[in-house]
Parts: sequence; C-alpha cells; structure tokens
Amino acid sequence: MTLPRRRLVIVVRADPVICGHSGEARNLAEVALTRGFDDVRLLTWPIPALQAAGLPLKPLDRLLPYSPGITVERPEPVGDYRVPDGRHQAGLTGRLVELLAEPVPTTCLSMYLVPHTAVVVDAVAAARAAGLAPTVHTVAKAVGSDVTNVIRSCLREGRFGAATVLFSTFLANDEVVAVSEYTREEIVAAAEQVDANCGTTFAEQCRRRVTVSYPPIDSAAFLDPDPAEVDAALARRGLERDGYVLFLSRVARAKGIYDLLIAFGQMRCRSRVKLVVAGTGPALEHVQAMAKEDDRVVFLTDVDDQEKPLLMRGCAAYALPTKPEPDFVETFGIALAEKALAGGGPIITTTTGGTAEAVGDTAVIVEPGDIAGLAAAVDRVVLDMPAAERQDLERRARARAMTFDRAAVFDDLFPEEALVAGVG
Repeated sequence: MTLPRRRLVIVVRADPVICGHSGEARNLAEVALTRGFDDVRLLTWPIPALQAAGLPLKPLDRLLPYSPGITVERPEPVGDYRVPDGRHQAGLTGRLVELLAEPVPTTCLSMYLVPHTAVVVDAVAAARAAGLAPTVHTVAKAVGSDVTNVIRSCLREGRFGAATVLFSTFLANDEVVAVSEYTREEIVAAAEQVDANCGTTFAEQCRRRVTVSYPPIDSAAFLDPDPAEVDAALARRGLERDGYVLFLSRVARAKGIYDLLIAFGQMRCRSRVKLVVAGTGPALEHVQAMAKEDDRVVFLTDVDDQEKPLLMRGCAAYALPTKPEPDFVETFGIALAEKALAGGGPIITTTTGGTAEAVGDTAVIVEPGDIAGLAAAVDRVVLDMPAAERQDLERRARARAMTFDRAAVFDDLFPEEALVAGVG
C-alpha cells in the first residue's frame, strides 16, 4: 500500500449542514491540496445522525463535489442503542486513531469545540498511549456558536465542571484559534469567570495563546457571476433584478428574521420590492405562518451553493439584522462577506458580535432590535440612495471581503505549509 506524504484531517460538521464552519472546512481542504497535502480528510457525522439532530441541511442531491484528494468520512457509530450519544463520537475517535497509526505526518484541525476537539485530543492521547508515536500537530478552532452557546450555557447554569473540561480540552491542542476578535474576547471573558469560581488559570493561557483566524471564503465562487446566469436564476424564481430585498441565512430569531418581517410590513418600498427569505431553520414554520397573508413575501427553502451568489447579485438590498440571543450571537457573519463579494445592492446589518469585523464601514448599520430604524434603512437604500453611493459601498465591501479569501486565510493559519509550497 502506498501511503500519502502529508495528511490534513479536519474534524467538523461538514456538508450537508448549513453552517459557516462546514463551508470553512471545505475551503481549507481545497487550499490544502495546493499546499503540499496529498491526502485531505473530513471526519464528520453520518447523514442520518445530522438529520436526527434537526440541523438545517442543504438539498442532498445538489451538494457540490470535493476535488480529488479530499475524502469525506462518516464513521458508523460504535456499540448499540445502550450507548445513545457516545457511539458516534467513538466512531470518529476510533477512525482518527487508525489514521494516526499510519506513519504519515498529519495536521489535525478541529472546528466547533464540542465534541470535535475532544475527538482529536482523545485520539492523539490514545495513539500515544498505545505506543504508536504519531507525527501530529493539532489545531483547535472556536468557530463562534460553540463559545456563545456551549460555553455561555455552562456559565449561565453554573456548570463549571463542564466548562473546566471544555477549556482543558481546548488548551490541550498545539494551537488554539478563534474565528474573530469578538470570539477571542468572549473566550477570555468566559475563562475569567471559570477562573474566579474554580481557581484555574485558563484566562491567562487564552490571552497568551488564542489567535484569530477569520473564515476562509472561496471568493472565486462569488465574484463576477455571469449576468445571464443571474437573470436566468431570477426568472426561475419569478424575481427581477433590484426587485427584492434578500434575507439569505439560517431562519432563526437571532438572525433578526422576525424584526425584518415586521419591518417589511412598515416599509414604503414594499410596493416596489418583495422580501425574499432564503434558507431553513427553527423559526421557518412560524415565520411562514406570520407571512401567509402577505403575497409580497417569498420563501425559498432549497437554495444551493451555486444559486446563492446569483440571488445575492440580483437583490436591491441584503438585510441581516442579527441580534444577540441567549443561545446564539453572530460571531462573524460569513454570509455578509459572501454578499460583499457577489456585489448587488447594499448590505444592511447590525454590529452584533463580530459582524463589524466582517463588514467594517462598508454596510448600512442599524441598531439590533430597532424595527423602525430597520424599515427606514431599507427604504433609504431602495428608494433614496444615490447610485454613486451604492457603487462606492459595493466597491469597498468587495475589497474588504477579499481579505477573507480562502488561500490567504489558509496561509495565515498554516504558515509553514505555505512556505513549503513556496507561497509568501
């Protein structure tokens, strides 16, 4: 058997899950093939397990293929029904041990701390305890909601034992990174609370060790979409250029969808533009029920990765009025950067969490939860904003979003690999 020369393993919730880090994993994997890795593997969950979890999923028959050299592995659970949740994690951990047993220099990246970072740490410890002596370098990335949801819930409920395990596992990696500066600050603040209650020293370690690695985006998939393809996509959906305000994200309260729907009912521009809600999520059925009497609201639940930039390019405005909720805070806003790359109407959003890091001064900003302000902002963009101002926002937004191109992010996250490949 011929073994690869270098291997990258990413433990993540991969496609078909609709979430930022599944896209991050895909983009890092694709760049890795150009940086000296001849074997790239995504270790993820069986699709029935993802479906059972109630996660929003892309249409299974329209998933984009990965390049040759990238393998998506979905290990079967270990054990039977008497091990209800640990079976899948055991399958992931066991498969990673098998990969580490091969004499191949390996980099392991875990995205989303629970349980993916534990999979990597446990697998490396098991391989070493078994005397396998793997050549392995581990990187753990906090992608956002693992901090604002998992860590915060531990602190809110006083479950400091669970928080201690989480921080110990995170810091056991060779490198620890956060998806944004906001996320890094949240990690440090949470560590300070754990330290105050448990006498630990997590905060000092996090301040010293945690760096920021922004989400990698495949800019080529969004830049300069073919105008004919844009028009064809809109025609299939019964839409016209600049004839709709677009919300394309997970349909959840924290994304501001309720505020946007209420605001749309108050907008002067609603006679000129429709509101297109593209996506799925926990609030979808409720929002559909709220809008069932409004024929100016259109729901699209089957948008795939190829159609997404076309809808973004054709809209009169893109609105993501995200707001902080107990279970979720927007820690970057990948869709904002994708929209900036695609062009089209201005972005309207808030400065919740890390969104300011995504858009800088290139978007129209409203206060979270300010429904009247949101309606006024959309009206100004659609009805009153001069063409020159729209073009200036579009140009500057695209330039900022290009800094998140996947190749640049990969080379910053793995600088040694970039040097080996002769980059930079």
